[in-house]
Amino acid sequence: MMRTRRFISGFTVFVVLVGGVLPIFAQRAVKRPPAKTAPAKPPAAKPPSAPRRPQAVPFAPGETLTYDISWASYVTAGTATLTVKEKKASYSSDAYYIVAEGQPTALLSKLYELYYKVDTLLDVYTLLPQRGSVFSKEGKRQRMKTTMFDHRTNTAHYEVQTRTLVKKDLRMPAYSQDPLGAVYVLRALALKVGDRFSVPICDAGETYTIDVAVASPEPVKTGLGEIRAWRITPTLPRDQTAGARRLTLWLSDDARRLPVRMQAQLAVGSFDLTLRSVK
Repeated sequence: MMRTRRFISGFTVFVVLVGGVLPIFAQRAVKRPPAKTAPAKPPAAKPPSAPRRPQAVPFAPGETLTYDISWASYVTAGTATLTVKEKKASYSSDAYYIVAEGQPTALLSKLYELYYKVDTLLDVYTLLPQRGSVFSKEGKRQRMKTTMFDHRTNTAHYEVQTRTLVKKDLRMPAYSQDPLGAVYVLRALALKVGDRFSVPICDAGETYTIDVAVASPEPVKTGLGEIRAWRITPTLPRDQTAGARRLTLWLSDDARRLPVRMQAQLAVGSFDLTLRSVK
């Protein structure tokens, strides 16, 4: 029973880390047009401006990545999926609706019910989050955390719904990311060996910065065979580690930039999330 509780504790932290703190690279600032003044005479007709173009990304609606989660002596302790559900109109723009789900195996679920769902609306033009949420069910306890982003004013509205509702408004750094969308933004970057950068994160009603280091590609064993992948190491502030001693992410070095493996070293042991299949 004690071992099961250790797994539950570690699994909970791992899902939060995977859905909550993986890094991205800050976006370039969008220049604002100068304030307009009234013209002295009617302006000449101008051709219509070119429509905005979505950012180039290596993923598309319908992509589903399935992972096995291992811990300690459990070969497979749980499963996780990352899915680009759809591209849709959202908040006066367009966004990718992305969902991550994680839960223990059927055997462990009989001992304790545990389910996590993380989702985000990622703007297709700016690759910035519009809204992100985390739903968790642990036994009979349920919790819903939601963050609404306003990148024009660099503010966020955070809510936690349990039996009561707690609200919080906060300021955030420019180009802050929500955690799940950050994984997908990272996939869109042109990586180089030795890259180092800092990233602002807004998550769970808090803001902080993650330092990221990129190492050269290396072979990684997956359910799809051995895949060469970039090794990416994020460093979290000491008060934001949630018990994690080390975090590592591997992205395939091909055009798809698939997250082929994620690893978290926790006090209760090492959790590994390894890609099993791609649809």
